[in-house]
Amino acid sequence: MHNTPESDIASDADLVARLIATQHPDLAGPLTLVSDGWDNLIYRLGDAYAVRIPRREVAAHLIEHEQQVLPAFAARVGVGIPAPVRIGVPSELFPFAWSIVPWVDGIDGAEVTAEERASIALPLAAFVAALHEPASGDVPANPVRGVPLATRDAAVQERLRHLSERMEVADLADAWRDALEAPAWDGPPIWLHGDLHPGNLVLTPDLARLAAVIDFGDVTAGDPATDLATAWLTFDQDARAVFRAELTRLSPAALVDDAAWRRARGWAVTMATALAVNSDDNPRMAGLAAHALAQLIPA
Repeated sequence: MHNTPESDIASDADLVARLIATQHPDLAGPLTLVSDGWDNLIYRLGDAYAVRIPRREVAAHLIEHEQQVLPAFAARVGVGIPAPVRIGVPSELFPFAWSIVPWVDGIDGAEVTAEERASIALPLAAFVAALHEPASGDVPANPVRGVPLATRDAAVQERLRHLSERMEVADLADAWRDALEAPAWDGPPIWLHGDLHPGNLVLTPDLARLAAVIDFGDVTAGDPATDLATAWLTFDQDARAVFRAELTRLSPAALVDDAAWRRARGWAVTMATALAVNSDDNPRMAGLAAHALAQLIPA
């Protein structure tokens, strides 16, 4: 198994403060590191903002993708998203793009139970339905999201081999095989969040509503079933049924037909196995993987 991908871009709070002072001095304020993810660091900036800065060169351009598309998304989805309020451009201090985004008070969806996340089944379905429109214009490329599932087969099979050393994977292999056999998406590319797991969902402090959907680094367009994988990643069986029913009510039939849900379960296998084999040093992500794997394996 593996740990969280190592950082290969050096930065710290002092560097971020200098970047802000150089490019956006009117927003300068105290900085607090609040998240060290796979691809980015998040610093809280004062009370109202956060700074999103890449920690891996392979993912550095994902922030540019967010800067490109999130302002348009914000105009149509009925929930907070991290559309940049200011853009940081590459400079002598730091050779990659970075963003200042709104700070959202709330509870990390990865830090609560699946039962507590059931409250967001309806609003998350509404978010997905609003986001899932045919894409136009310049679409960020993404080789691992929205693509035909068959292109992910080698990676999934390798992860299943690793997981077989610590758990029974026959049911996961069956779910993956069924997804590969499902009719492929043959419609227009659909806008996708691309990484819709609980760690990218923010609940209101009372856990009653969805406050925000964050981390659009994997944003792209393609098979809408990619985002439907959140049904297994985020919910238990009962809330998954609520989510599916509401999304079916709100969406064009082709985006949520039986073939889409079969592929969605395959996307859940893809994402859950990726989390499972790369989170030995990250209990938060390992917990998300354990939940999703349990939902994918029949009781």
